[in-house]
Amino acid sequence: MKKNFAFALLVILVAVASCSFTNKSFENDDKDKLLLDLITYVLERGHYEPKDLNDNFSSNVFDDFVDILDPTKRYFLASDIKEFEKYRFQIDDEIRNTDITFFNVVYQRLMKRMDEAKGIYADVLSNPFDYTMEEDINIDYRDQEFASNKKQLKERWRKQLKYNTLGVFDNKVDNKIAEMKGGMAGEGGDIAYASTVVNLKEANSVLKDVTITEIEIASRENTKNTLDEFFDFIEDLERKDWFVQYINTIVDEFDPHTFYFAPDDKEKFDIGMSGKFEGIGARLQKKPEGARIMEIISGGPVWREQSLEVGDEILKVGQDGEEPIDIVGMRLDDAIKLIKGQKGTVVDLTVRRVDGTIEEVSITRDVVMLEESYAKSATVKGDDHKYGLINLPKFYVDFEDYTERNAASDVAKEVERLKEEGVEGIVLDLRDNGGGSLKTVVEMAGLFIKDGPIVQVRSSGQRKEVHEDKDERIQWDGPLVILVNELSASASEILAAAMQDYKRAVVIGSKQTFGKGTVQNVIPLDNIVRSNEHGDLGAIKLTTQKFYRINGGSTQLEGVKSDIVVPDRYSYIDLGERDQENPLGWDKITPADYEIWDGYIDFETTIANSKKRMEGNQQIKLIEDNAKWLKEQQDETIVSLSYDSYKSREQQAKKRAEQFKSLREYDSKLTFGSLKYETELFTKDSVLREKRNRWHKNLAKDIYVEEAVNVLKDLKLNNIKGAERKLASVKG
Repeated sequence: MKKNFAFALLVILVAVASCSFTNKSFENDDKDKLLLDLITYVLERGHYEPKDLNDNFSSNVFDDFVDILDPTKRYFLASDIKEFEKYRFQIDDEIRNTDITFFNVVYQRLMKRMDEAKGIYADVLSNPFDYTMEEDINIDYRDQEFASNKKQLKERWRKQLKYNTLGVFDNKVDNKIAEMKGGMAGEGGDIAYASTVVNLKEANSVLKDVTITEIEIASRENTKNTLDEFFDFIEDLERKDWFVQYINTIVDEFDPHTFYFAPDDKEKFDIGMSGKFEGIGARLQKKPEGARIMEIISGGPVWREQSLEVGDEILKVGQDGEEPIDIVGMRLDDAIKLIKGQKGTVVDLTVRRVDGTIEEVSITRDVVMLEESYAKSATVKGDDHKYGLINLPKFYVDFEDYTERNAASDVAKEVERLKEEGVEGIVLDLRDNGGGSLKTVVEMAGLFIKDGPIVQVRSSGQRKEVHEDKDERIQWDGPLVILVNELSASASEILAAAMQDYKRAVVIGSKQTFGKGTVQNVIPLDNIVRSNEHGDLGAIKLTTQKFYRINGGSTQLEGVKSDIVVPDRYSYIDLGERDQENPLGWDKITPADYEIWDGYIDFETTIANSKKRMEGNQQIKLIEDNAKWLKEQQDETIVSLSYDSYKSREQQAKKRAEQFKSLREYDSKLTFGSLKYETELFTKDSVLREKRNRWHKNLAKDIYVEEAVNVLKDLKLNNIKGAERKLASVKG
């Protein structure tokens, strides 16, 4: 259906646009105006919920474009913004008239201010930083005013550069002390000794004044080299690169998943969709202080090395031992270009952890291993009972040949294998599953119910379509639990919602899932213009449809609320659709016609029993405390620029983090094992054996899986279908 809609939309657009765009006259070198006209045309006619191009829209584009170009407010002056203000309510008119005056004015001023900035940072970094001075910096730049004059702007640069250099200075001090005591800190040296130096006076007494001075000079030189490389990188950008940012500022006002791909980016998107790409294996989100990790891709280097986690923020990027480049204030696309690279090369990332600590992580880039994105299962043994667990990282499909391999058929195979093992219940783990193919969701849901609707889909201005499971066969009618978290999105939410609405499964996990209830289609812009003399125009990823549960509610924004809420470390951190810019809203349509699953005697009692267990669980209480502390760390935006205060905060953070180490040492007393077909592969594939051993070890520490098994036990006691099978067996 998704492909058919994309084709229908394209036909409509081509039919109208071929008339609209062949009669317009553009200068041969004015590709920008053609692009602006073409994209807004597609948005107004193809987007699920088109925006009115009015003064409010114009004002939002104004603010967002300035913020994208200067998020840390260290380029533009207040007088620049005042000069730009005359365009605040004119951008909508410019778009309609294919006028790019606002972009040209802002772009030209940015180039001027960036050129001036090179002199400012060189001047600031030519003077020593006084780390004994009690002063601080607010690293939440959103509500700060722009500098009113160049003196204020220079002071802003001074504080930001001192802040950037302070961490470098601290690392060099620790390393030098550890080196003196027999090794490098972090490389087997006297780390404990280095950490006992908690203020500048103690560091001076160990290293002497001359050494401290040398370290301070070297730290500033490090920061200067980083900025030199950053501005060299900026100078390589062309005007068209900045114009793409402007186009995407306009596009982003429609919703966070609609996006324009320049020709080069479209090629990279195609490679990414094929699953064959090289890098670290993580999806990033732009933040004022760097790039936040939003998703870790199964099978990628980060996933394999367990070196980063969702919520960590990348601050600097270095290439295999070279001086790192500060990506604060850098466009996300440009930061990603630094992070990506050929297989086998090393990238050094300076990272602020979720708990506030800062460290450097080296990652060897590689091709993401698709095999780890596929469904896999394990047996779970505890108290003389055996259960099954199926892990599904995404709802994958081969778009060229659906029958080749897809998530639904693979899960069906795993269910059959688990049935052969004699499991009494199944856990379907959809945590961190960002979604994928809609067709596989419908087929997968059909494995667990007789038949009926699974999801409702509505296009803009059109009647809803109900996607149903029409196969009356039930592959698994036993107890079923679905695990979710804040990163379970899109297709994952459809499956969890359907099973919840049918009361077929108990959903365990975060308070709510991600909340992405929209569908996107990629439309090549070249297909819309009859004759194009400007070369490849790229493509637009367009939100065209919305998902609705069979009970009528959208999964947009609200996601799926777990039947049993189990806190995790992200409970108080905004990671979902609600944390995106301009998300579409939640709404409701008429419910589909469906009948609740008749397989459980007392569904509600099972949920009540689980909630009672959770209330008295000390491990759960510790997870909750950790989540609250992480939120406190992220909300702390005033940072001291005094070395002693900085060191004191660092020590407190490390001490507090130590209290939560036991979270990684939990033992559920459950035993996990591979299925027979997989153990037979181990003799020829030692790498696979190592992967599964690591997976099983992590599962044994997983309190969410432990509670899922407890719920399966309760469901088994109350399962009518199981009783019917036993009765039929006795009669047979």
